[in-house]
Amino acid sequence: MDTDGTHDAPTTPTPPPPRSAPPRPEPPRPAYAPPRPPHAPPGAPSAEAVAPASSLDDWLRTPRRGDAPGVWRYGHVPRPPEKPYGVPNRALVVGLLISLLSGTLVWTLWRHGYIPYRLVPLKLFTPRDWWFAGSFGGPRTREAERAVTVYEALLFGLLVYTCARLGNWAELFQRHVARRGQPFLGVASAVAGALVLMLVWRDALPVARPVLIVVAWIAGGELFQSQGVVNVIYVLISVGVLWPFARLGQWRALAARYAGGGPGRAPAGAGSAPARPAAASPADWPELRAAGESDAADTLTAEARAGGMNDVDVARLRHAWSVARTEPGRVGPFTDAVLRRGAAACPHPSGDRDLPGRTAPHDLLTGQVRIGRCADDPHNPYERRGSGVALDPALLGTSLLAVGPPGAGKSGRLVRPVVESLALRALAGQCSVVTVCAAGTPLGPDQAYDVVVRIGDPASRHDFDLYGGTTDPDEAAALLAEGLAGDIPTLDSRRAASALAQLLGPYRAAHGHFPPVPALRELLDGVPSALTRLRDALDPSEHHALLRELDARARQAGSAGDPGPLLTDRLALLDRPAFAQFFATGPEARPFSLRSVEQLPVRVRIDLPERGHAEASRLLARLVLAQFTAVAAARADRSLFICLVLDDATHTLTPETVRGVRRLRSVNAGAVLALRTIDDVAEGLHTPLLGAVGCCMAFSGVTTWDGKRFAEVWGKEWVETREVAQHTVFADQPFTRAVHALRKLVTGKAVTTDAVTVRQVERERWSASELAYSVPAGHAVLSLRTVAGEHAPPLLVDLRS
Repeated sequence: MDTDGTHDAPTTPTPPPPRSAPPRPEPPRPAYAPPRPPHAPPGAPSAEAVAPASSLDDWLRTPRRGDAPGVWRYGHVPRPPEKPYGVPNRALVVGLLISLLSGTLVWTLWRHGYIPYRLVPLKLFTPRDWWFAGSFGGPRTREAERAVTVYEALLFGLLVYTCARLGNWAELFQRHVARRGQPFLGVASAVAGALVLMLVWRDALPVARPVLIVVAWIAGGELFQSQGVVNVIYVLISVGVLWPFARLGQWRALAARYAGGGPGRAPAGAGSAPARPAAASPADWPELRAAGESDAADTLTAEARAGGMNDVDVARLRHAWSVARTEPGRVGPFTDAVLRRGAAACPHPSGDRDLPGRTAPHDLLTGQVRIGRCADDPHNPYERRGSGVALDPALLGTSLLAVGPPGAGKSGRLVRPVVESLALRALAGQCSVVTVCAAGTPLGPDQAYDVVVRIGDPASRHDFDLYGGTTDPDEAAALLAEGLAGDIPTLDSRRAASALAQLLGPYRAAHGHFPPVPALRELLDGVPSALTRLRDALDPSEHHALLRELDARARQAGSAGDPGPLLTDRLALLDRPAFAQFFATGPEARPFSLRSVEQLPVRVRIDLPERGHAEASRLLARLVLAQFTAVAAARADRSLFICLVLDDATHTLTPETVRGVRRLRSVNAGAVLALRTIDDVAEGLHTPLLGAVGCCMAFSGVTTWDGKRFAEVWGKEWVETREVAQHTVFADQPFTRAVHALRKLVTGKAVTTDAVTVRQVERERWSASELAYSVPAGHAVLSLRTVAGEHAPPLLVDLRS
């Protein structure tokens, strides 16, 4: 298989897993559709309407902001800071009306001369012979009348400014006009500007006459003898009146928008192509050019512009280049593969370059999959409300526990998007994924996986190795004992492992492989003929220690503390006609082993016969979990992220596997465990399990018992509370008593005064009742923690958006 040196052959003798079907190289999509940011307008053009090259380039150029755990970084726009307080809309409207009425009253009193000494400040800066004698004397000359006109215009402007500040007109404009955006903002400002301009030219507002008087003072009255000059002055006055409304309404941006152009777009008919942006495009592969590999960069750039490259190719080639740079001997093979195969270089072992279909937005540059949006709820921090929520390997590396009743959306809205994301990263050579589910669970078609094991289905092309691909009898016995009897609290798994090791070691020494299920069942059952045949197959001189183990097993059989009968009963669940073609161990058998996930980036799905063999399915799920934790902890090369996804982890967790899940975060591995209720796990494991996983998710419909456990895990926080106490006011004076009695007669309430107490109290982030009854349908409460230790508080997530 040609992997261009990116997937070297492992040193372990375990062969790579066979494919469910022959390799089928699939051409990339002709036009890559990048994930649309959450804030994209509904009328935005679809990805199919964009040229392939520009679509991929736009996807690469889109900024990825946000460092908080779980933020969907693709196109993320941080929310503006929260204002410390906000004026209610009712107060804004009342303030507007009061300021308008007050300003109108003051201006009316001023114009009709009811305000005394109103001209005294003007008389201090003008000649005395302009005015009649006395403080109330009016203008005597035309110069004084003109001065009064300019004086009143200045005072009118000051009055408008004062009313606008007192009435909070700016906040009202921002909240009810500017927030509605274009074209409403432009139309509203244009209507307001036209109305003000009409009032100005009808001399209802003192603007035009004062301006003409000032111009005459400066330039002389002879200037108005030219009609052209007068028209220019009129135009300048109109422009000066409309200019503030044009700034507020953003008329320039609105005109550019409806003209079909923009600041960075060349006008039609210019005859020249738009200038390339100054910054280098990521689609031009600047990292290759910086390393001197310009030919390889040109090849990939040409592929991207021709539409022959998708997001999986970009992620795969970037990963291959990062690996090649660490070892100088791999740079040459990498560049040769790129020059020879272009975007198809360094392929996945299956030859696939994409999945058959996707059900969730994915961003392979960050490894994220978007699962929902933070609801606008007081439980969520202000800066997270409305932002997208995503999962990535940094979060899955701490393992995720999801709890919700059937139909809450665990499989469709969480498990399948996570499996898709891990499968895409596997195609990019960055991880391996093992999915365990009941047969018929919609977690993607078979073509989306490299290995599909259908246990109990005669048409299955793959078998499953009960012993985890190991050749050590003690390790195989420990794994098998964990799967067979790990959930039995009265049975020590170490004694069960010892009993199995006493049989597995001699059998492997005699036959070269571990026993199949029927043979192991006979040995555990103590069938004399089976024990005799095994004893005869061993050489006493060479296998003396193994014969002693076999004799010890024979002496323990039938004793009071013998784990054999329990192991036999559990093993009988697998010794059924439906499984006759499975779990083969002979020299011709090639079962699938979980040890393959540590060698190659494979996509595996194991279908369990949940409908007809529920107990056997749970046994196999326990066995898979035990094998996965053992393989993850024992592998030498931990550069590949591996993840196990259990669609239904009911009765699969044991004390040993819980400890194994806790260790996954330190070995670049993780697990996703879905449960209907926490009571599906042994009661003694509730606290260890919730402490072992870093991410917890409670779906809508959980019980108060489950909610109580999540509330304990998420802890408490300090909040500010306001307590208002009303106290009755008792008056001592007769007149005050009469007023209070009249007020009580009119309102029906006694006169009271409010006493406000503000204090800090410690409250649960989410109470059990809130989790059980306040989480809407289609929502879930999710807490996150990364491998590095960063964490996010429990977030109410809308999984439908």
